[in-house]
Amino acid sequence: MAKTRISISVEKDQADRIRRHAERAGLDVSAYLVLAAGRQMAETEAVEAQFAGVDALIAEAQAEAEAMPPGALEHVGELTEQERLEVEAALALVYGEDQSGSRPGEAA
Repeated sequence: MAKTRISISVEKDQADRIRRHAERAGLDVSAYLVLAAGRQMAETEAVEAQFAGVDALIAEAQAEAEAMPPGALEHVGELTEQERLEVEAALALVYGEDQSGSRPGEAA
């Protein structure tokens, strides 16, 4: 397979750091960068695959919400206690909870 050249520009200190890491790995800079990019692409693809189902559910919910006529939710009542607990459990799965019970990004 024919190789294609890709040119990148980086700051000198970043280039020096890349060279040092490549040397420690026993690779030339090109091989090191290709390996690093390959690892990053594999990680990104794995994350996308892991969340594909959730992303599909979100897209479906957004489409349903956009299709609702204006005012469709005006007469929706308060959540039941069971519904509130289910929402809290879902949010805990998404955001996680630390030992204090607060979520990341919230004041403790």
